[in-house]
Amino acid sequence: MKKIKIIEVPSEIGAGTRGASLGIDAIKIAALDFMSSLFINFPSEKVEVDNNLLFEPVKTPFAKRIHGMLGLYERVSRSVCDTIKSGVFPVVLSGDHSTAGGTIAGIKMAKPKSKLGVIWIDAHADLHTPYTTPSGNLHGMPLAAAMAVDNLDSKVHEPDAATIKMWNELKNIGKIAPKVVGENIVLISLRDFEKEEKALIEKHGIKVITTAEVRRNGAESVYRKAVRYLSSCTDIYVSFDVDSLDAAISKGTGTAVKNGLKERELEDIISKFMHNSKLCCFEITEVNPTLDKENLMAEIAFNILQRSINTLAMN
Repeated sequence: MKKIKIIEVPSEIGAGTRGASLGIDAIKIAALDFMSSLFINFPSEKVEVDNNLLFEPVKTPFAKRIHGMLGLYERVSRSVCDTIKSGVFPVVLSGDHSTAGGTIAGIKMAKPKSKLGVIWIDAHADLHTPYTTPSGNLHGMPLAAAMAVDNLDSKVHEPDAATIKMWNELKNIGKIAPKVVGENIVLISLRDFEKEEKALIEKHGIKVITTAEVRRNGAESVYRKAVRYLSSCTDIYVSFDVDSLDAAISKGTGTAVKNGLKERELEDIISKFMHNSKLCCFEITEVNPTLDKENLMAEIAFNILQRSINTLAMN
């Protein structure tokens, strides 16, 4: 049986809506409601976060709280790296999606020679930079940081010197940049993005699989297509943002978008990846129970987490 560790990162300093830091506890409450012993059966580690920064004024409007994110990337990447190096599979539960850049850094630090493929199941591309961001929120930037791109061709802002310095440090966490290249990224259920991100998708050959394609061809076909696209990769990381689900289901997330995946479609796709021998890390992010009446989003996330861990453990 595969050894698994749950890494908890209850940070929300990269989000624009408050409450994502409570997402992991909401998933644990869902586990209790389902009388599951999942969180007892697997070891877990909690990464120290800097949510106290939310009470301080923002000094870097084009990359909000980036000074806190630097330390967070260091801690998350170290945790993921150490876990992989010890022969254990990391399952990351994070508050907001910004810290996924730290997860990717950790994978590359543990496997510097690996050719990493990224499956990004998300309504958003998360390909903004301090030069293009419409919000300044860092949860819109982790893939750009992992690709070490600035997207100056689409520049709309002039960030100050301090922001640029910290952004460059963020891109170079682990002293590896880029950590992933565009042709090794697959975006599933992408449907809410800006023209600046579209320019990067086209320039770097990032693969996009739409919700309509999932519905038309089914989970098996989508999985095969994604794996075929990443066939030259030695390792695959799957990052699941709950806003990939349709807005009718995903009320418990800060950036719900209509025309998303149905719960069963998502479960089936993720289940296929959990069987893949190249899978090296799985992440679930952006559950926000303060926006949810019945804790529905956390329950769905927990069901996917439990099914995924059970599959991983048996492989």
